Amino acid sequence: MIITRTPLRISFAGGGSDLRDFYSRFGGAVLSVSINKHVYLSMHPYFSEGGYLLKYSHSEQRDSLEQIEHNIIREVFRRYAIKGVDFNSSADIPSGTGLGSSSAFTAGLIHLCNVHNGTYMSKEAMADEAAHLEIDVLGEPIGKQDQYACACGGLNLIRFSQDDTVLVEKLPLPPEGYRRLEGNLLLFYTGKSRSAGSILARQKEDILSPRSVENLRHMTTLAAALREELLRNNIDAMGEVLHEGWLRKKELAAGITDEAIDAWYETARQNGAMGGKLLGAGGGGFLLFYVKEENHTRVRKSLNMLRETPFRFENQGTSLIHYEVNA
Repeated sequence: MIITRTPLRISFAGGGSDLRDFYSRFGGAVLSVSINKHVYLSMHPYFSEGGYLLKYSHSEQRDSLEQIEHNIIREVFRRYAIKGVDFNSSADIPSGTGLGSSSAFTAGLIHLCNVHNGTYMSKEAMADEAAHLEIDVLGEPIGKQDQYACACGGLNLIRFSQDDTVLVEKLPLPPEGYRRLEGNLLLFYTGKSRSAGSILARQKEDILSPRSVENLRHMTTLAAALREELLRNNIDAMGEVLHEGWLRKKELAAGITDEAIDAWYETARQNGAMGGKLLGAGGGGFLLFYVKEENHTRVRKSLNMLRETPFRFENQGTSLIHYEVNA
């Protein structure tokens, strides 16, 4: 039995600049952190040799690779010549909520298959492989921040170069600043799930318009500026950057927000939140707010119709948590 655990992520600034149509022309940068909400994947030999038993949100019992309906599982298994396995997936948070679960699943599955085959791959290489599979092989209209955030773990500025290379830069905050940043972030579930692909597809259609380019270039600058402020221990800069980034993100494509989301956002701001954003592509999922400790109770009461989800930062990225050779 092999089990991997891969964290989900929260993106603070620069989202959208990780789309190839943009960063291949202008470069991009995203500041994000992985959190202690995970995707768990396990695999062990299947009784029916050569076949597949797959259990995720659905179940599949297949005799051949080509019969597998789950696109990511099929293509990763093809890449690593996996057969004769019983595979299981579970997660702390549902998919479609803006925390990067699809890319966490892909990176975790690549990790799982490498362990199964007795091969080693660095976390950056697993992230690169996950991005290649999702974007180039499966043609998903997504960016490549999530694969690196989930695979590498920690608080990072992730830079996307025009030549398609990626640099993951850890932010060495002092312990007090790290704790204050973590403690001043409140996360609320809107109760809405959405397809990131459909929103990002609309965003890609308009990504090179003058207005979109202006917004994304500024959002890239915001990510780099936030890095500098955090390293200077100006933790409250997070609230200002979140708010400015959210205002610009709403202009990128239709469907990113709606009346209910906007109302919740304004309610939180009126009750002490310095800034916030809807995580992921938009349309639903989680609302994140930066709130000084003295205003936590007011914000929580004002959003009591939403479910708060406590979380902590994590630093491991995708990890092997169980390995047992079957006799």
